Order: sequence, then structure tokens, then C-alpha cells
Amino acid sequence: MEQLKNFIAGEFSPALSGKWIPVFNPSTAEHYCDLPDSDEKDVEKAVIAAEKAFPGWSGTPARDRAKILREIAFKIEAQKQVLAHAESVDNGKPFQVAFGLDIPRSASNFEFFADAITQFSSEAHATDQQAINYTLRTPLGIVGCISPWNLPLYLFTWKIAPALAAGNCVIAKPSEVTPMTAYLLSKICIEAGLPPGVLNIVHGYGHKVGAVFSRHPKISAVSFTGSTRTGAEIAKTAAPLFKKISLEMGGKNPSIIFADANFEEALATTVRSAFSNQGQICLCGSRIFIERPIYERFKKALIEKTKALKVGDPLDLFTEQGAVVSREHFEKVMSWIEVAKKEGGQILTGGAPAKLDGRCKKGWFIQPTLIEGLPAHCSTNQEEIFGPVATLIPFDQEDECVEWANSTQYGLAANLWTQDISRAHRVAGKIKSGIVWVNCWMLRDLRTPFGGMKDSGVGREGGWEALRFFTETKNVCVKF
Repeated sequence: MEQLKNFIAGEFSPALSGKWIPVFNPSTAEHYCDLPDSDEKDVEKAVIAAEKAFPGWSGTPARDRAKILREIAFKIEAQKQVLAHAESVDNGKPFQVAFGLDIPRSASNFEFFADAITQFSSEAHATDQQAINYTLRTPLGIVGCISPWNLPLYLFTWKIAPALAAGNCVIAKPSEVTPMTAYLLSKICIEAGLPPGVLNIVHGYGHKVGAVFSRHPKISAVSFTGSTRTGAEIAKTAAPLFKKISLEMGGKNPSIIFADANFEEALATTVRSAFSNQGQICLCGSRIFIERPIYERFKKALIEKTKALKVGDPLDLFTEQGAVVSREHFEKVMSWIEVAKKEGGQILTGGAPAKLDGRCKKGWFIQPTLIEGLPAHCSTNQEEIFGPVATLIPFDQEDECVEWANSTQYGLAANLWTQDISRAHRVAGKIKSGIVWVNCWMLRDLRTPFGGMKDSGVGREGGWEALRFFTETKNVCVKF
């Protein structure tokens, strides 16, 4: 049984408590490794290491920091097979998804911010009083980064890369459910020459480790991706201490298909947006609104494509749907399917556990599920399920659909399908979401701001927004 270690001051160590947390393979339900059950003492140890490293790292020229980040990216790519296998075992997602998407994007995060920090500029304003004002952006110091279990390495690096590029020292907590690739990344950082203490990875439960970030006086900022409930707890603690916070939280995202949409393209993408990563992506389109003239035709085709998705062993290269991440999450998703039935929903396909043979016979697999017959304001259509479950809702009027799309507490992402360019702009402007994709989904550009409205988040990540978040702004006024 492998025992993962914390990565503090460039060295590996168990939790100071000597306690361990079991980690399970969701595809087999087997206990396959342990990770440190860390607490406030381990965070304090990491803070001391980061404090010691900060003067040297923040004083390192941006081009030299960028070289190390590029080396990390290169080594992630070189170890793509190993990392993808670890991600598949740890998370339950198909190997081909981790290999083709998660790991390459993790490398891209380091590559992008390595380039971005060398191009990061500030403003200068000449005044008519014979003075010039210019803006300095300096690293915050020690920052805390907390990442979720659904895209373990991808979202872990999404936070770490800009923080390091800007000259901060990082204390990071990956999800205790999926810790393996963060542990492997710590080894890559040593190989790439990242100085000790610049990145510290402390494993453990959120209430014992992540919660400390919000209240520790020497941690200047917290960047968090996860549930809205946990984000609210972070804000409640961190805001009175005037820490910078970036919260990327839940979503209940609409997919809107107008009758004039490119039918086949909208169909294929709607299946992908509903069920990618077993529906465990905050950007998944779990509410599918279909204009009534094409509703029956689109529904029939969507059921056929959903039924055709291959649920199987994540390590099988032909598998399209793997396991959900844990027994607890399996039970949560299945309970929501029961709620949908009680609310009057009709199961069009799926709605039950997927039974596999062989090594995965005890794994936590759920059939991709489509449900119709539910009103837009019922709890199934209002609450985040975060699994392979999507609902179908016909609509007649544009304004009616927009009202339904905006009816939840969330506002993270939306995608809409139409060939009418005026309608596309009009509806995109009315949708209360931080991201609106038109005739596409998950088409990402790392330069663009990423984040949500309402209960989906506070602040933006990505591009210049991330570098601004991880720096402090100072205006300097010089009279001639």
C-alpha cells in the first residue's frame, strides 16, 4: 500500500499527527493508497518554508521563473502516460480523457503563464501637473490554493501556475479524494529545479487544512474551486481578515437549442456537454432546453446517442463513461434521480447503476441518464447534481427560455445553438452566466477571463485576471 507524503520545503514527509486517510479506486472500490491526515501544524510548517523561500523567488527575474515553469510543463508532457494512468485510477475517468485532455491542459497552464508573466505590463499616466503616475504589480507573498476532485491535475495547475509565475510562494491543498497527480507533480517540480519552499503541497481534509488558509495571518490570498457551500465558509472567514479571495463554485448550466441550429453538431456537442467526465465538470450542460418544433426529433436522437455511450473500465481505451469519483458521490447522484422521479420526471434512458463484470464489478458506475417532464423551477432543475444526469425541457418563446435559464442561483456557463447571429448576440447578452458559448462548448482560450455570477463565484481566473489576482497593485506618482 503506497503512502503519499506532504511536499514541504522541497522534501517529502508524513503528517505531523502520524495519521493517514485511505484513498479508494472508484472503478473497483478498492483501498489503494493512503495520504497524510494533515492539520494546522503541517500548514504552519509549510508557511515557515514559504516565508523562507519568498525573498529569493519573488526577486528572481520573471524570465528565470518562466524557464522553470516551462521545464515543469515539458516534464508533465514527457510523463503524460504515467500521469494519465494515475488520474484514471484516482478519479475513475476514462484514460483516454485524461491522456487527451486533462494532462495536456495541465502542461499548457504552465506554458501559458510562463509566457504571460514575461509580457505582463502595467499602466502609466502622464498628467498636466507635470507628473507621471505608473502602476507597480508585486507578488502578494504566500497564497493558498485549493483544488477539487473532478479535474485534479488540470485545476490544480490552473491555480498554481499563475501564482508561481507572479512570484508568490504557494501552499496548495489538492482534494483528499484524488491526491495522486498532485503528489506526482511535486516530484516533477524537484526535477525541474523549483527552489524548496516555493511550492508546498499539504494533503488532508478541507476542514483541517483548507480551512486554515482562510484564517492564517500570513496567507494573503485564497484561490478556491469547489462547492458553493465551502466557498461561502471560506468567504465568511477570509473576508473580515481582508484577504483576497477567488471562488469558482457550482453550476447548473443551460444548453439552449433553437430550431434553426445545426442539428447534428448541436446533438453531438449536447451529449458531450452533458456527460463528459461523467457529468462531473462544473461547466456541464445539465439542463437542455429545446425549441418545440424540433423537440421530439432532437429528443429521440439524443436518447440514441446517450444509450450508445460505452460505460466501462476507465483503463479500456474504448470506454467513454467511467466511474463517478466516490461511493458518497454515487449515492448522492442516485438519490437525485429518485428525487426527479418523485417530482414527476420520466426517465428516458439510464436512471440506474451500471453493472460491470471483471475487476470493475464493485465500482461506482451510473448509466448516463436523461429525464423529461420536469418544470424548470423544480429542485432537480435548480440544484447542482454534478453527475451523468441531464433534463430535457421544451420551450416555445425565446424570452420564456431565457427566464428559465436564469432561474437558478447559479450563473457559471451556458451554451446556445442558433444560426441567427442577431439572436445569438441578443440571448448571450441576456443570459446571466460568466461564460456563454455560441455553437460550441468548452472551446477554451487561456487568455480569457473565467468565472461565474451569483452563487457560481467571486472573481475571475485565467489570463491577465489570474496574474492581477496574485499581485498587489501600487500607484507611484512622480512629479517632474
